[in-house]
Amino acid sequence: MLNITDRQFAKGSARLGRRDFLRIGSLCGLSLPSLLANLSQAAPGRDLYKKKSVVFLFLQGGPPQIETFDPKFDVPANIRSCTGEVQTNLPGVWFGGTFPQMAKRADRMAIVRSFATNDGGHNHIPILTGRHPSGAAMGALCSQGTGVIHPSSGIPMNTVIIPEAVQPDLKLGKPTVTFGLQRIEAQVAGAGNTGGLYRGFIRNGKAEQLANFNLKLPRDRFENRYRLLDKLDGLKRRLDETGEVDGVSEVERQAYDLLLRGVSDAFDLSKEDPKTIAKYDTSHLFNMRDYHEGGKYFLFNGGTEGRINKRLVDQLRWSNLLGKEMLLARRLCEAGCGYVTIVDSSWDFHGNGDNNPGTIVGMNALGNQVDHAVSAFLDDLEDRGMSDDVLLVISGEMGRSPVKKNKDAGTDHHGHLTPLLLAGGGLKMGQVIGRSDKTGHRPASTPYTPENLLATILHTMFDAAELRVSPELLPAELSKILLEGKPIKELF
Repeated sequence: MLNITDRQFAKGSARLGRRDFLRIGSLCGLSLPSLLANLSQAAPGRDLYKKKSVVFLFLQGGPPQIETFDPKFDVPANIRSCTGEVQTNLPGVWFGGTFPQMAKRADRMAIVRSFATNDGGHNHIPILTGRHPSGAAMGALCSQGTGVIHPSSGIPMNTVIIPEAVQPDLKLGKPTVTFGLQRIEAQVAGAGNTGGLYRGFIRNGKAEQLANFNLKLPRDRFENRYRLLDKLDGLKRRLDETGEVDGVSEVERQAYDLLLRGVSDAFDLSKEDPKTIAKYDTSHLFNMRDYHEGGKYFLFNGGTEGRINKRLVDQLRWSNLLGKEMLLARRLCEAGCGYVTIVDSSWDFHGNGDNNPGTIVGMNALGNQVDHAVSAFLDDLEDRGMSDDVLLVISGEMGRSPVKKNKDAGTDHHGHLTPLLLAGGGLKMGQVIGRSDKTGHRPASTPYTPENLLATILHTMFDAAELRVSPELLPAELSKILLEGKPIKELF
């Protein structure tokens, strides 16, 4: 914990040694020595960073393309959207029936209808990493260029949001490994072989975690000690006899700055205007008890006593908190966070009656929630003048087969076509990019892939033109993508 109570320090000693730093504790899962080492090495690409943020809303489980942003009309009934269709404010463009609010804001979006992860096995790696050979999630890759900690606010630059981040007392069930926290930690927040320093910070809702951000020493006393740094000569001194760190004055200054800026405030929704919270709130859209232990577990076909007692284990991480998660993402972007991933489980609509809901049940819950939360998010960004500063990306690890397999409107895994929607970021919005075939099975125009999405994100966050002059300003793996990768060209 950031509990600075050392007697020597409290007496006003100008000298703060290595042992004292160690006593301060840890932040974001990093030991302070690691944090200081990172801060002492400014991100090589900071001058190329455009100060833009990415919010990736990851629809975990495989959202159906026909029910989201690519409905089909002149097709058999078992292919047409089972939730209906709604016309957008773009001529000739329709969304699935659970997205009426987003449809009114389609002019602020770009829908890619020829995007595919080409993996239909709940494999998160392609979409999360852009198939980068390092195996690092895109947030980890981006933080190599932006730095791990924002230099002004102290906010982690790569953050993963789960429902527990906005409701610490939330009691979600234990799902299968496909949608469990272990997989989220390993893949969504994973840094591959780039090093643990770049892992995404997961706010888990535990009080002791936020305590790591809270300064226990009164601010005035702490600031008095901080000002001593400016009065001292010879701040360059060794932390120990090993020569581990030669000069630390600037590192010390940055560390103190980090602790003073109240990182925890960005994660605290109680600091937000209640009217704004109400605009985002999605908890009223469905009753979580219907989706978790103690509820009715989706009574297919009216259900039977035996089926009532069955657990829909894949769905136990469902929550109705997406609105507040999106609000938290906005707060983090305001504080300077470069990459925010929101994990929305579980879009797994087989509809087999054992452990998965059908498309109708799933879309009426999760689709409506995305519609409300995303619309509130886009309006909030516009009201705050942040629309060009934040790129919203919505996708999943795969899509769903066009043909519904059973009376519960279940659909199977489908890697040949995946929903992809982008909004903001200063890119060209109000358009549909590419097209799918008549049944929504495959791209019918130039296909785009996760590799193209990664290049698009990096081009949004970093200045490729400047990089061409000085390619050494970014790590080689990022420079290669920016200089050789192919972003979605219609967006630029």
